[in-house]
Parts: sequence; structure tokens; C-alpha cells
Amino acid sequence: MIAKQHIIDRFVRYVTVDTESDPNSQTTPSSKKQWDLAHALAQELKDIGMSEVHIDAHAYIMATLPSNVDHHVPTIGFISHFDTSPDFTGANVMPRVIEKYDGKDIVLNKEQNIILSPKDFDDLLLYIGNTLIVTDGTTLLGADDKAGITEIISAMEYLINHPEIKHGAIKVGFTPDEEIGRGAHKFDVAKFGADWAYTMDGSQIGELEFENFNAAGATVTINGKMVHPGYAKGKMVNSMYLAQQFIQALPAEETPEKTEGRDGFYHLHHLGGDVEQTKLHYIIRDHDRSRFEERKGLMHQIAEDFNQSLGTQRVAVEIKDQYFNMREKIEPMMHIVDLAQEAMEKAGITPIIKPIRGGTDGSQLSFMGLPCPNIFAGGHNFHGRFEYVPVESMIKATEVIVNIVTLAATKKD
Repeated sequence: MIAKQHIIDRFVRYVTVDTESDPNSQTTPSSKKQWDLAHALAQELKDIGMSEVHIDAHAYIMATLPSNVDHHVPTIGFISHFDTSPDFTGANVMPRVIEKYDGKDIVLNKEQNIILSPKDFDDLLLYIGNTLIVTDGTTLLGADDKAGITEIISAMEYLINHPEIKHGAIKVGFTPDEEIGRGAHKFDVAKFGADWAYTMDGSQIGELEFENFNAAGATVTINGKMVHPGYAKGKMVNSMYLAQQFIQALPAEETPEKTEGRDGFYHLHHLGGDVEQTKLHYIIRDHDRSRFEERKGLMHQIAEDFNQSLGTQRVAVEIKDQYFNMREKIEPMMHIVDLAQEAMEKAGITPIIKPIRGGTDGSQLSFMGLPCPNIFAGGHNFHGRFEYVPVESMIKATEVIVNIVTLAATKKD
């Protein structure tokens, strides 16, 4: 359906543009360099023949492919983000194409002895015989989510070049700053005008996700008291020791490295301090809303217990909700999940329906009034040097997009 080299060339063109987002910036987009790809994408949408192409003051891109049928069809949207994670550098990406992967180790960087091996990443064995795009071992690749953008634009181009394929109106949206949790913050759902949408932002071929973590961020501030260590007995309060006790008060088995599936967790991702003050930065995650609330309550309770035992207010917990499980918004519209499942099966793909152990723009958009399940984009090992994407997975994702809109056009109201 889609020319393989065309997909490769488009993807490589996108990932070689540095679009790393910046969590310390207060602007949108958070980094000026995101504009480089944003402007290029807007122009490309115009060049392939999309209508109503618009890029706003914050680099959000929207475009329309008008309906070519004479009956009512729901308007369906497809959304991806063009920023890459600040967790690992996305500058000077040098992708390499591996033809007919043989199931063996791939030397990413000989000088630094960086090897992508199925011994460490057994999912590689799913793609023996496929064409893989990998990094040079010094940067991430950017398949998250430039693979999704590649697939959406390629699908729109295919539909434009084949007007005999019937479909309703299609909306396309590309966002900045998803990797720092802000991708949906300034997304104009009303302007987008879709009845529902899909984010093309999953991983393994076949993934179809309509539930994700409920998420919050927590900052634990622990205040101590500094005096000369030679005269400290009964006077000094070392905040770092109290921080250690706080960490140990949380369930030891409920951390990311010890959980899977629908298991929730507490993740201590940063700490810093001295005798006077220590700060612990956590993320709290759980698919179940009630357990999520219990987790937040436990952190507050631990702080309260500490303060009571110390006889003074030394521990403070501040928790901010980040996003919620989109399942509660999508379950009333499960036909949109069924449609995606049917589209995958039509493409010869076995759907893998599972919860996301994370979040997407779609989770926030669902609570903004745009139900938005997540579909695979094909990449693996996001946010690091071992990231890769099979080209065949991107081709199949493109086919799924086309199948969704063509199937929707056959389901008359």
C-alpha cells in the first residue's frame, strides 16, 4: 500500500530535526527548536493537499481532509506529538537502517561498545526479517512520536492520491511538549472538531490502549535543624535521615521496577538536600481511581504520623494531580475501540489490548471532551540509545489509519 522507502525517507527526515522539549521552560513550545519541525510539518501538510492547515502561536498544528461521501460519517481525528524526551539527548540523531534483521546483536557504536542485543531486549526477535531503524548509540531515535507523525501524514497522502477510497472528514493534529506532560494543555478541542480521535503513540505492533494510569506528582519537603556537629547531641535534626525514614515508610514492593500490568506504584525520581532541608520528588500511579486516592492519602498520613512523633511540623507533602485514566471517558463509546480493533484485524494484525503504564495526550484530551484511545506507532525502547522502530510496523500503522476511516464510512447512521 505505502512505498517502504517513502516511509523511511519521511521518518529519517523528521528524526534528524532536534525537537527536545524543556521541562524547565514556561513557554509553549518549551524549546524554540520545536518550531523547526512544526513549520516544516505545516508546510508538508499543505504540499500533500490537506485543507484548513493551521499552526497557532504555540506550535499546535491542525489540518483537515474533507469527506468524499454524500452521507453523514463521524469526523475522526489522528494526533501525534513532535517533541522528544528531555531524558536523553535528541540532538544530532544519526539513524541507521538495518535491512532484513537476522536476530543477532546490532552494534550501534563500535567505538563505545554500545550493542542492541536480543539478550537484553527480546522483543527484537519479533522482527526477524524486518527492516529496523536504529540509533548510533549516542542519542535517542525519536520514534516517540515521529513514527506516529510519519504514519498519519503518509495515510493522508495515500487517501489524497486515491480519491476512489471513500471516507468521512478527517482531522489531523500535531502537538508540542507531550513528553513533559503539556501536550494537550493548549489543544483547542472545539476548533479541532472531531467526534473522537486516536493518538498514534503506542509501541509494539498491535497495541490498542484505552486505559492508562491515574497520575500525580508529589513533593515531600522535610525540614531539619543544623547546629555544630560537635555539640549536636539532642539538638541537631538531620533532614536527610528523616527523608530516609520517609522513603522506607512507603511499601517497598510498590515501585516501578517491581510492578507490571495494572499494578500501581510510588516512584522516587529525584532527591536532594542537606541537614537543614531535603526534598523528595515522587510520581504516584495507579489504574484504579480509588487506589490512586488511597496512595495519595497514604503519603499525607505518613507525613502526619512523622510530625506527631516528632512533636513539630517538619514534614510537608504537596500533591498535584497530572492526568486521569481515560477509560472512564471511553467506556461509554467503546465502538471507537471496536472500530480500531476491526481496522487492525483487516490489516492482518492481532490486536494487543492492554492498559498503558503511563499516559498520552489522549488521556488528557479524553477529559477535555475528545475521547482518544491510543494505537501503536511501532517503536521500542523509547527515550534512550536503544530505541528502534521496524519499518514494517510503521507501514502497518499507516494501513490501520486508512482502514479506520474507510470502515467508518461504511457504517451509515
